[in-house]
Amino acid sequence: MDPYAALPFPETAFALTLVLLLMAPLAIAGVALINTGLGRARSAAQSLLGSLVIVAVAIIVFALIGATFAYPPTGYLFEIAGKPWNWIGQGHFALSGLGAESVETQLGILFEFLAVAFAVIIPWGSGADRWRLTAGAAAAAILAAIVFPILAYWVWGTGWLAQLGINFALGQGFLDGGGASLVHVLGGFSAFVVVWIAGPRKGKFPREGLSTAIPGHNAVYIVFGCLLALVGWLAWNMAGAILWLNTTPTALPVIAIDTLLSAAGALATTFAITRIRFGKPDASLCANGWLAGLATSSACASIATPLEALFAGIVAGIITPVFVELLELALSIDDPSGAISVHAGGGIWGLIAAGIFSSAPGQLIAQLVGVATLLGLILPLVYLLFWLLNRVLPFRVEADGERIGMDLHELGGGAYPEFVIHRDDSYR
Repeated sequence: MDPYAALPFPETAFALTLVLLLMAPLAIAGVALINTGLGRARSAAQSLLGSLVIVAVAIIVFALIGATFAYPPTGYLFEIAGKPWNWIGQGHFALSGLGAESVETQLGILFEFLAVAFAVIIPWGSGADRWRLTAGAAAAAILAAIVFPILAYWVWGTGWLAQLGINFALGQGFLDGGGASLVHVLGGFSAFVVVWIAGPRKGKFPREGLSTAIPGHNAVYIVFGCLLALVGWLAWNMAGAILWLNTTPTALPVIAIDTLLSAAGALATTFAITRIRFGKPDASLCANGWLAGLATSSACASIATPLEALFAGIVAGIITPVFVELLELALSIDDPSGAISVHAGGGIWGLIAAGIFSSAPGQLIAQLVGVATLLGLILPLVYLLFWLLNRVLPFRVEADGERIGMDLHELGGGAYPEFVIHRDDSYR
């Protein structure tokens, strides 16, 4: 299936998709606000400024380098068993000639700009309170220049994952209209690598097998960020369905309903689980459940029925608190934003659910091939690149910088200068 095939109603679809894409950045803003609220007060300014900086770096690098390789529809290919395997895009250098391309191609590139900006802020939240801003910006540049463009061509271009249907009769090829793989799984895997390399915050695991709770400093940021993200996600899923799945505008209301149901089902389930387990619902875990439902919807909202979307959200709401606890207690993973469980876990489940809900023969196998590719190729690639980067530009801030807070250490001033936000003798 050619993701740049003519849209059913070119003028109507163009105007509608453009409006939706202009609303989509609200999802990025919501996640940035959630990341800030889940971190410590003494790192709040660095967290929000860092979101802007790494998004800006990713956009510039993608324009100069990455878009050339993500640029459909042509690419470099070779044949295996008589089948063409497209591995990387072959586009105009630094977007030269973009204005002469079709409006569908231009909108697709705009979507990819937003997608790479979204992907790079996900690991930023996981590295909160100890990840240097310069290292975060460099990691964003690597993702935008190398990893994201390769995966974008495989999934949204005419790469080999998109061609699984044509070459091997596996459904319609790997389907991911909302970027569950490119944004959420890639972002979640990057978050895992970052926290694995940087290590936990000081005081998080004082003794073997034990974990100290470090609650987010602002629940209002967290909950409002969830509401803000919902608006952007609705636009995101509908725009992606038009661009990558050739969905007609008449099908968009169901996609929006599916998105709402997936998020609502996940939140309700996480609320119930935390209420039963802890006696009272946990605000941060409920927010993570909400986001996990949205991440799940990115893959399956354009395929599922409303009841299927609700089921997918319920499963995401179960997965999230279980994964958060498993990573923290079993692997000593300190992920303040919960991005690994939310984005990687929710995204992978959404991709599998899309295959389960699809009526196309072989679609589930195509989705599983995509998931295996993410686990077997993309995760090791991200780890290798970030490991090399850490050797040149260490991820973790000095101990004194972590003690006084990232705001003072990296910016010279705090987000809340009129308030006492920590005591030195509490940092152990």
